[in-house]
Amino acid sequence: MTKISLTQAAKRFNKDWIFSDLHFNFDQGQHYAVIGNNGSGKSTLLQIIAGYSTLTKGNIEWQGHDASSIFQDISFAAPYLELVEEFTTLEQFNFHMQFKPLQKQLGVKAIIELIGLKKATDKQIRYFSSGMKQRLKLALAIFSDSPILLLDEPCSNLDQEGYALYHQLIQQYAMHKLIIVGSNDKEEYQFCSQQLNLMDYKSKSNEVNH
Repeated sequence: MTKISLTQAAKRFNKDWIFSDLHFNFDQGQHYAVIGNNGSGKSTLLQIIAGYSTLTKGNIEWQGHDASSIFQDISFAAPYLELVEEFTTLEQFNFHMQFKPLQKQLGVKAIIELIGLKKATDKQIRYFSSGMKQRLKLALAIFSDSPILLLDEPCSNLDQEGYALYHQLIQQYAMHKLIIVGSNDKEEYQFCSQQLNLMDYKSKSNEVNH
């Protein structure tokens, strides 16, 4: 049973509290949008859930998972996460699979063709456009055989065709996962049935004791 529980969660950078007194549960198989103005902490919260960052106060619990190896159960796509520029598309997939296996519906070459990168199979990522890189990041995250999928502004750098591809991949290959989308773009999280608005946890920020 996958469940992520936040209790009295608070995060501070320098003297500024990003959010505070956050109580929330993310449940297995459900889809959540984390929304809020720029600077409200959407990316920060996703990084905390992924284990990349820590809370200043409060607790996070990954029920059904070992906290020391939670990274193995989470796949993450975000514009600021880097690919290995010297790798080709195929090499990036092979490297990725050393750490996270892929779902078994499609083979690597079929996935590359599906995301429109067939002609770039043996092309170094350093020569990709920003949109091509984002398609590759999404595919690596969505097709990973992990129960938790985190998506931070998933359609950054994508055109309308890229948006359509994103929704196709989610609907066909990810709806069984616990998905958390950090975004202010409704088109990126239209499939999410639940929302967490971090602006609701801003007014209390100054009341947290230092």
